[in-house]
Amino acid sequence: MAKLATAHLSCGYDKKDVLHDVTLEIPEKKITSLIGPNGSGKTTLLKALARMLPPSSGQVRMNGKDINYLDSKHVAQKIASLSQKTSQVAGLSVAEIVAYGRFPYQKGFAGLRKKDREIIQWAMEVTGLFPLKKRTLNTLSGGQQQRVWIAMALAQDTEILILDEPISFLDPAHQLEILYLLETINRQGKTILMTIHDLNHAAQFSDYIMGLKEGRLLVEGSPQEVFTQQHLLELFDICPEVVFSEKKQKPFIISYDLVRD
Repeated sequence: MAKLATAHLSCGYDKKDVLHDVTLEIPEKKITSLIGPNGSGKTTLLKALARMLPPSSGQVRMNGKDINYLDSKHVAQKIASLSQKTSQVAGLSVAEIVAYGRFPYQKGFAGLRKKDREIIQWAMEVTGLFPLKKRTLNTLSGGQQQRVWIAMALAQDTEILILDEPISFLDPAHQLEILYLLETINRQGKTILMTIHDLNHAAQFSDYIMGLKEGRLLVEGSPQEVFTQQHLLELFDICPEVVFSEKKQKPFIISYDLVRD
């Protein structure tokens, strides 16, 4: 199983660091959510973990080795990132887009092998897209499109999925549809790391929470450990009313107020 971690990681853009000295380890075969205010460095951290953004100092390590010195195809066979999506494929069919996930396994100009086709079909079936495989992306709803990107990531057949805001801009029903799908994928042994804004969704669907603020890892632990009045005050400058949901066996925020100086 691929192990993903950072050691004293700092990185950013235009020679200005957004992340500062972040050391963490992503729990294997769990769903981990990154939470924090806008601009706290969540997307920057995901990009660094997916080897899309080089560190200014420190390391991202996969199985103890600096990820930036590993073979690109080897990394792509271990880590899939949802940020690969692009509007340039809007006219392609669902099956064609999902097939892009097999690119890290292609050799030269060789076509898809039997194993590739089986994995592509599995990815479409588990995401409920097989009946839509001939439809083009631009004819699908927002929730269906999001499932296409997840299916493409699944077709990469990696051990780790990195998802940046997988439920953004979706209505409540489609948000739950995607989150339940991620739970199903996780139960099949995949490690999932995602950013998420809705705190109650983060609490309900995550095994582990990491909270960032101003580019630093402020708190981490189980939802029960992180979703306390003190931690949420430190992270978001809010005073929440947190209760424990007996149905979900997770903490739940029923209201909150802004804390002003």
